[in-house]
Amino acid sequence: SGVKEYACVVSTAVLYGSLALFTSILHNVFLLYYVETFVSIYKIDKVSFWVGETVFLIWNSLNDPLFGWLSDRSFLSSPQSGSPITTPEVVLKRLKALSTNGPLFALSFLAFWVAWARPGLQFLLCLCLYDGFLTMVDLHHSALLADLAVSATDRTRLNFHCSVFSALGSFSVFLSYSFWDKEDFYSFRLFCMTLAAFSILGFFLVSRLLRERFQKEVLLRQDEAQTLKELSVGHAPLTHPEKPVTIKQYLKQLSKHRNFMWFVSMNLVQVFHCHFNSNFFPLFLEHLLSDNISASTGSILLGISYIAPHLNNLYFLTLCQRYGVYLVIRWLFMLKLGLSVVMLLAGADHIYLLCIFIASNRVFTEGTCKLLKLVISDLVDEDFVVNRRQQATSALLFGMVALLTKPGQTFAPLIGTWLLCVYTGYDIFEREPVKDSLVSVPDVAAGSGTPPLRLGCFYMLVFVPITCALLQLAAWSRFTLHGRKLQGIKTLRQGAQHGNLIDVKAI
Repeated sequence: SGVKEYACVVSTAVLYGSLALFTSILHNVFLLYYVETFVSIYKIDKVSFWVGETVFLIWNSLNDPLFGWLSDRSFLSSPQSGSPITTPEVVLKRLKALSTNGPLFALSFLAFWVAWARPGLQFLLCLCLYDGFLTMVDLHHSALLADLAVSATDRTRLNFHCSVFSALGSFSVFLSYSFWDKEDFYSFRLFCMTLAAFSILGFFLVSRLLRERFQKEVLLRQDEAQTLKELSVGHAPLTHPEKPVTIKQYLKQLSKHRNFMWFVSMNLVQVFHCHFNSNFFPLFLEHLLSDNISASTGSILLGISYIAPHLNNLYFLTLCQRYGVYLVIRWLFMLKLGLSVVMLLAGADHIYLLCIFIASNRVFTEGTCKLLKLVISDLVDEDFVVNRRQQATSALLFGMVALLTKPGQTFAPLIGTWLLCVYTGYDIFEREPVKDSLVSVPDVAAGSGTPPLRLGCFYMLVFVPITCALLQLAAWSRFTLHGRKLQGIKTLRQGAQHGNLIDVKAI
């Protein structure tokens, strides 16, 4: 019996985690190549690029709370006369959304790699379409983490499997380097089509397997509810009937949620830093290391920077179980700050130290991002308890976090290209120096100074993480949902939904 239960636990966790694989194999390739594709291959002009990124910023921010509200608005009403929605039914709703939006997400990924409209128009439409389906997939997958389990141990187990499969998905970055060729794009297109086909098949099969499992759970709960109804048991309302919560009331409740506000302040900076690293990693390799390392070494560094965060996260999760998520994230911020200061003091001429820093900077920054879903799940618990909800609004809260933090994803390439132009005079759109740059062009022939592009890239590399770490430590010090307070919140939620929660160990 024990072996059977353990096998079921692993099976459910593995299936849940594998959904991260079908997203990551596509999204990593997208992050690495979409800017380069439109700038270097489709020759998009600067105005169209900025307009596209600006519209994307607005859509990217609004679609998360919009889709979250459409998904969870029924949970904000609590009529006691009817049968309350159960957690297995919530899970089924999430899985149905994943089975539909997962394949559509994969198809939208393909739209980037074939020129089918003017570059500016295609850039705008592709970004909005891709992000819309990615949002639906990510919202429902993330919300499942809060819906499937409440205890830190169960959530850590689910997140552990996500990290394993995300690491496997990162191998697409290694493979992509072999197919990427700006002069001959055909092989890369075929590679992307193969990835998309695999992702479509994966979403369809895994979501179907999970739905079959939870449909049995729903039928069991319905039988129990019918029995209670016949015995006239369970009809007395625990609380007075309440009217549905409007979006205005929900936003007012959220604005008073202090831990939520401090978390999104920290996470906005984190999202910016993660995407800054992804967008400018190839640039740092080219201008800081290309003259001193081989192409194969650059490929290895690139691959490690995408795979190591997921593998490293397996260790971080064990630390979270021992010390708590709050402390582990705080240590990672301090580590980021310390490494950046050391690199600044060492200078740009220590090539091996530079290699280690470029890789580790991305590893620890991405590693922090992987832990934040656990914190948002804790915020779901606090929102449920503080506002006395009948059902946790997981997708909606994840969506509201994204509303306030996703602008960092758009700010990263915009601020990064602006800083590069200001500090070095290097314009990636015109490929010509700009006269008004902060770093003056030295007389290289005379042997004086450092080429401005390399020096500017180095300053960007070290000052961005230093600034981000200082801002994040300041915001994180005000976050109080940890220790005894967190344990108290979890105890209250488990007590309130004792008969309504899924025991992950029993599935």
